[in-house]
Amino acid sequence: MKNIWMLTAVCLLWGFCLFAQDGVRIKDISNFSNAGQQALIGYGLIVGLNGSGDRTSGRQGSTFTVQSISNMLERFGITVSREELRTRNAAAVMVTAETPPFGRRGARFDVTISSLGDAKSLEGGILLMTPLMMPDGNYCGLAQGPILVGGLNIEPGSGERFRRNSAVVGRLPSGGYLTKDLPDLQIDTSQPIYMNLLKSDFETTRRIVDAINGSVGAGVDGAAEVARPAGSGSIEVAFPDTIDTPSKAIAFLAGIEMLRVQPDIDARVVVNERTGTIVAGGNVRIDEVMISHGSLTIQTRRNPVISQPGPFSGGTTATDEVTETTVSEDGKPVAVIPRTTTVSDLAAALNQLGFKPRDLIAIFQAIEQAGALHGRLIIN
Repeated sequence: MKNIWMLTAVCLLWGFCLFAQDGVRIKDISNFSNAGQQALIGYGLIVGLNGSGDRTSGRQGSTFTVQSISNMLERFGITVSREELRTRNAAAVMVTAETPPFGRRGARFDVTISSLGDAKSLEGGILLMTPLMMPDGNYCGLAQGPILVGGLNIEPGSGERFRRNSAVVGRLPSGGYLTKDLPDLQIDTSQPIYMNLLKSDFETTRRIVDAINGSVGAGVDGAAEVARPAGSGSIEVAFPDTIDTPSKAIAFLAGIEMLRVQPDIDARVVVNERTGTIVAGGNVRIDEVMISHGSLTIQTRRNPVISQPGPFSGGTTATDEVTETTVSEDGKPVAVIPRTTTVSDLAAALNQLGFKPRDLIAIFQAIEQAGALHGRLIIN
């Protein structure tokens, strides 16, 4: 039995050497079923905002924020009338997260915070201790700490406003932790185990199946296949007869995770209009198109006009405003982009025309509507 186990280990090592030259690890593009991951959600409060939190008065005020703050203060033995609360430095938020696989008590994970009320910005805020619950309603985690916001939202007055990206959604890196253990992966070597791809794809599934079977020498000296496809994003893996204990099963699964394959990537162009981000995959192809894109700018300005009466006339000084509107259009050259073979060729062609990221978003949308974009356009 010891010799058989050593032979299995040698087969796995041979598989590592065969597939380590190219591709990515299987563990980076898939996970085992029953991995114990849980989606978490919670309701919390952010404090420490510089007057950019939820409004707590008026018909459009966030009444749930006032109620939450009042309930929190009462737990600390402080009683304040809700009508007297004016806390623009606080905001109600929803907290979402996903636990790590096989998480144990104390394991850390990232948390996403989203404004629930009418806060203008969460910049500089601190998330107070927030319980996180699973879909079944049981609480298994807590989140707390300073959040990171990758945006700005400034209103200095006089109608001016400066905004960059989204300032009402933030991240809390390693700000959540588990308060109880998640279910372990139950391994029964007499039953197959399933692997789920993070992104379903038939070709990637086939390559993983071939890599696993090749690592154990399937077809050599009558060795049976241990992996077979169970769908576009699922793989069934049976344990060889030599794997008869949980410790050997864990070693066998760890070896499978370290195998390398080259995943097949869809031709996609992902556009995020909030941040002006465009990411295009290397498989994107574009047919020959003609592009002409202009920018229309309308600027409205109010100039004060003061009417001063003559001396000893008995009149009063009158103040009025005159609105001045200016319209300008930045013309862009008309160009024909030939059929490209790579995304870099397309980027170079558009850069020569002087387009900015916001312009590129509109251009990609127009190219997709013209039928010249051979790939999926995904807009977030």
